[in-house]
Amino acid sequence: MYDHIGLRVADLDAATRFYSAVLAPLGFVLCSSGDGYAGFGPKGEPALWLHLNQGRKADGVHIAFRAGDHDAVKAFHSEGLRHGGRDNGGAGPRRDYSPTYYAAFLIDPDGNNVEAVCV
Repeated sequence: MYDHIGLRVADLDAATRFYSAVLAPLGFVLCSSGDGYAGFGPKGEPALWLHLNQGRKADGVHIAFRAGDHDAVKAFHSEGLRHGGRDNGGAGPRRDYSPTYYAAFLIDPDGNNVEAVCV
């Protein structure tokens, strides 16, 4: 449904390190970067754009990334904690969402709620 998502970040270098680490287990890479921006996605197809926000901090959003399996969800969570994210729900089943929903949640360095999910 979506073509791309843009997030405003306070520290582009920190956000780039964080997203490089958490998206790698999901198969996504840094595709493009320059003065004030970075784009992530499948190689050559950036779909998540980070933009340096030089004003007030933006309100947080929720983004869920599709993971290929439970191990990728676990790696997303552990890499996020190692690279400046805060725990917002460790890897595990979320039966209240659906019988096969397996996810992990992090708060990124800018206060966004990011999730990796495998169904």
